[in-house]
Amino acid sequence: MSACKHLLHLVKHGGIRGCVRRHVTTWSPVGAAFNAKPHRRLDLFEKSVGLFGVPELSSPAGFQGATQKALRDTQRLVDTACSCSPGVQTVEAFDQLSDGLCKVADLADFVKVAHPDPAYREAAEKTCVEIGTVVEKLNTNVELCKSLKNLLDNPDIVAQLDPDTKRVAELFMFDFEISGIHLDEKLRKEAVALHVKLLDLNNEFLVGSHMPNRIARSVIPEHLHLHFAQEGSFIQVGGLHADSPDDLVREIAYRIYLYPNADLMECLEELLKCRNKLAKLVGYESYAHRALKGTMAKTPGDVLSLLSPVICTLFLSNSILMPWDHPFFSGVLRAERYNIEPSLYSPYFSLGACMEGLNNLFSQLYGVSLMSEHPSAGEVWSDDVRKLAVVHETEGLLGYIYCDFFHRADKPHQDCHFTIRGGRWCQETGQYQLPVVVLMLSLPHPTKSAPTLLTPGMMENLFHEMGHAMHSMLGRTRYQHVTGTRCATDFAEVPSILMEYFATDYRVVSQFARHYQTGQPLPESMVARLCESKKVCGAADTQLQIFYAVLDQIYHGKPQNRSTTDILKEMQQNFYGLPYIPNTAWQLRFSHLIGYGAKYYSYLMSRAVASMVWRQCFVQDPLNRDMGERYRREMLAHGGAKEPMLMVEGNTPCSRWGIPSLFFLLVCSRPTSVQHAL
Repeated sequence: MSACKHLLHLVKHGGIRGCVRRHVTTWSPVGAAFNAKPHRRLDLFEKSVGLFGVPELSSPAGFQGATQKALRDTQRLVDTACSCSPGVQTVEAFDQLSDGLCKVADLADFVKVAHPDPAYREAAEKTCVEIGTVVEKLNTNVELCKSLKNLLDNPDIVAQLDPDTKRVAELFMFDFEISGIHLDEKLRKEAVALHVKLLDLNNEFLVGSHMPNRIARSVIPEHLHLHFAQEGSFIQVGGLHADSPDDLVREIAYRIYLYPNADLMECLEELLKCRNKLAKLVGYESYAHRALKGTMAKTPGDVLSLLSPVICTLFLSNSILMPWDHPFFSGVLRAERYNIEPSLYSPYFSLGACMEGLNNLFSQLYGVSLMSEHPSAGEVWSDDVRKLAVVHETEGLLGYIYCDFFHRADKPHQDCHFTIRGGRWCQETGQYQLPVVVLMLSLPHPTKSAPTLLTPGMMENLFHEMGHAMHSMLGRTRYQHVTGTRCATDFAEVPSILMEYFATDYRVVSQFARHYQTGQPLPESMVARLCESKKVCGAADTQLQIFYAVLDQIYHGKPQNRSTTDILKEMQQNFYGLPYIPNTAWQLRFSHLIGYGAKYYSYLMSRAVASMVWRQCFVQDPLNRDMGERYRREMLAHGGAKEPMLMVEGNTPCSRWGIPSLFFLLVCSRPTSVQHAL
């Protein structure tokens, strides 16, 4: 009997009936790739191409070679920029200079936190410091600045520049100005020294903010030991355990995890002092004034003005709840009122299904497909990393996304997007340099019986981070200095937050959410319940974000001459409503103070803008190709090459987005009442 006839015979007589019932779901190639278990590569006879295809990075020692090569190229390009006649070629030399350093520094910035090999992490950290020091010296290089100033001070030459070239030239000059190029030589050296010191302080605080605290096992009731990691005679607490149904577990975790670390406290205090000293040195009223230059908000006063009306509307106070209660009871209320227990949803959100959904969405909106590729030997840092080629139906290959999605030891427990290489037009080769990014999540591994299953929150986070990735892929900027997410911080989150709207719209979700065993689609009523549940405690969630944003502004404003804990206590009382707990220091876990210093408000601002874009363009039809193309053309394609406010407020063709004011956006994107708040 032939294999085909044998199969039909088995089906007819019930021989594989159970198998048919459980495996009727079929996936597209990208869905199948992510639902398949990763296989360990056997590269014994295949030569390593190096991390991300960079030959030097076949070993940790290669970072030193890559760094030295970048520094040699830097000197050559500095000489070119300083000697060429003012014009487009000046800006191109600056961008090549920036690109050469960023390609090494950005890659190292990722490797130092994500690579499982400590030797790679250590080598990458040294590279970050070395490149960072060179960048700060370049930002105070008088001759280099003079070559750019000669260009910008000549109105005849400026008039001949295209808008993107002019904008990039101005951004490079802005970097010189905020670094203190106008200072005398002694003060410039002091500015560089402060920058270098801040590199070390930033790294120390970032690492320390994620370290667990520990306490003697004897202090914790024995029946609670199983909830925490154990190390000899100590209990380790590495998080807040906010989802634990046990009140005492949540309280213990809160008090221990947030217990002040004296060294880290000193680091933060010194970091804030150095930031303020640097800002004052280069001519700004505060670090916040320096950080907000070039953003949509412009000044700290504007940020607080935007937040204040919302603060007045939302402010709540509750003397019964404790800080460790809010996340848990919010979740309980949502689950009980709308029956949204994550385990009910996860079978419909296999990782492969979600990736298939993203592929379908991008195909319909932009004509873009995600294609799984097999990485070469040595190209990835873990066997479970997947590589995606992003391909446009007419433009061809747009770039690559490396998907580092699974939990592993020593990997940060946070969802992130890393730019490894920015896109730009290479005048020297006549080709476009394709962007390369990494998406890092911390998902559970597949089991023997099931693929990786995502909770609704995990699924939304995946969509969010993919929004960043597609910003990088779809931005076809001429210069890498403004590629993709290299734009104003308070605009950079717009594409990612917009993706969260797609992730909860049934017209999108229905295209991919189906049971991994039976193939049954996720019922529309379940998606509706999930959406309704988001309104529960929405005001309290927004209030918490406002508290974080205000605290960030105060820390980076005029020096307060008091401890960061005293400031935290007052701000929590004034802007949050839940009590401060003595002997805790939440600010030492506020890792956003590094990457988002004085800019944490950006999440609220971007959410407001994303809300407006959704209502104006996609709420009627989230799969509309014309709207997708328009959104790409008018927002995503420009990266940072256009003033974000021009795209948002109306001095460009984007005036038809119809945004009258940022205050209006901020108010409209929050809950309209506080009736659901705790």
